[in-house]
Amino acid sequence: MLRKKNLLALCLALFLFLLSGPTSARDLTVLEQWKPDFDPSGAKYHYILSNVDHPAIAGIGVGYKIRDRLWKESNGQIYVDFRPLAQLGGEKDVVSKLKLGAVQGMLCSSVMAANVAPQLGIVNLPFIIDTSAKLEAFRNTPALFDPFSHAADAQGIRVIDFTGYGSYGWATTTPVRTLDEAKDVNFRIAQAPVNKDIYQAWNLKFTVMPWPDVPQALQTGVINGLDHTPIVCSITKKFDVAKYFTNLHYTQGLYIHLVNLAWLNSLPEDLRTLFLQVVKEESAKARLLTEEQQNQQIQQAQAAGIQFFELSEADRALLKQKAQPVYEKWGEKIGRDYLHQVEQQLQ
Repeated sequence: MLRKKNLLALCLALFLFLLSGPTSARDLTVLEQWKPDFDPSGAKYHYILSNVDHPAIAGIGVGYKIRDRLWKESNGQIYVDFRPLAQLGGEKDVVSKLKLGAVQGMLCSSVMAANVAPQLGIVNLPFIIDTSAKLEAFRNTPALFDPFSHAADAQGIRVIDFTGYGSYGWATTTPVRTLDEAKDVNFRIAQAPVNKDIYQAWNLKFTVMPWPDVPQALQTGVINGLDHTPIVCSITKKFDVAKYFTNLHYTQGLYIHLVNLAWLNSLPEDLRTLFLQVVKEESAKARLLTEEQQNQQIQQAQAAGIQFFELSEADRALLKQKAQPVYEKWGEKIGRDYLHQVEQQLQ
């Protein structure tokens, strides 16, 4: 049976879930293929892990792999109840539940993470962690990752790892081969402070918009561009309307694995060590799969007629130059010494 405090947390999570709105509009039958092949009712430790996106994305599907490995290697003591497709609400709602302990874990988008703790915004700054190689170096260098990991400790949240969803660029309804052509596009950007500052510095038109509103806005022409990755644009059918993609490679899209610190510390030492090791190993595998998945999705999109462009190095350099006010502003929030250290070590 679940321990009393875990049962109370589960009840609170279900209560908050009901408050977050009906799920009838979402087709959750797709998740049947990922149902566990074991009975989790006897687990001592229950870990509700939330995400808003689709588990077909490698960086999200990792939740199920973590679930199955932990169940097996903990001998049925830890059950990871993975809830993708926004079953527990939007990201802002889930962060609140995570702080309360009603949800124990969250694969949080990197664009949202700066709202949790400003230091987490470092992964969104343009041209800082702009390749998968730099991302791996950041993750595997303790002097760089440890401050990132502990950035939200004061809020009762620990960052334990991250997966990805590809390299950022522009999906558009008209070709964008140069910065001059980008000036005619109204880009949808996420509800994230770093992104807003970036687009203001770049002097490009943008609209801050919740992700669920994007399909209709694209179809009606309210927006004619998206700041996102090829994986997400392909899997979520945005290429049905936006027939062009400009590779910027200005940052890597991440799902940052946040854990309620009190829950993590409640685990016996041996299970806590196992939990962290499994998350680390499966996250590393998922990041490798993300590289493969991005290449596959680009090839599929090209075969379907989507045209891909590379922004020139000169235009990329100009974007970096224009972003200097962003580095200054966020350097104060993140910590100038830390930002400088990350820049220097990832050159």
